[in-house]
Amino acid sequence: MTIGEASCKRILQLCKTNEITLNGLSTTCGITQSTLNNIKFGKSKNPTISTIKKICDGLSITIIEFFDDPLFENLEPEIGS
Repeated sequence: MTIGEASCKRILQLCKTNEITLNGLSTTCGITQSTLNNIKFGKSKNPTISTIKKICDGLSITIIEFFDDPLFENLEPEIGS
């Protein structure tokens, strides 16, 4: 799994846990719905740390809490060996 795929799954997981839709998350975080849709549908393969930080702020979690999930273990290498 790539970091982008893991980030997408984590965002969707957090939405489910917090019982919030992507539209609701968009409003809460100040991120456009299209940005979140691009992440969800893979058009944005690597969301920026700034976007992740806005999501964390909107959900009242830290970046450490965002990335502290088994999804981020064993990610595919991003560069060639």
